[in-house]
Amino acid sequence: LKRVVSAACLSPAMVNKRTKKAGITGKYGVRYGASLRKTVKKMEISQHATYTCVFCGKDSIKRVATGIWHCKACKKTVAGGAYTLNTAQAAQVRSTIRRLREGTEV
Repeated sequence: LKRVVSAACLSPAMVNKRTKKAGITGKYGVRYGASLRKTVKKMEISQHATYTCVFCGKDSIKRVATGIWHCKACKKTVAGGAYTLNTAQAAQVRSTIRRLREGTEV
């Protein structure tokens, strides 16, 4: 006996939700181990996200290639991190340069 499920039985929330925890890494299935998939999930979410442009202020910077980010609104291309626009090391360098610059002006 075949069981037929009508579209009315499925709630709208269940139609869209394919995976509970896996998210974007659901494509890997059970392969590669949980901790590696978790690390890759973090990287893939950040690399596919849109970021705010420092030049025009719009939320339209997308990753073009590794370390290359492009704003669709103002057509500016910026060098950044491989998976995120701004890295922690870059922020540290900026603050150090600013601190040294303020020290020399005094």
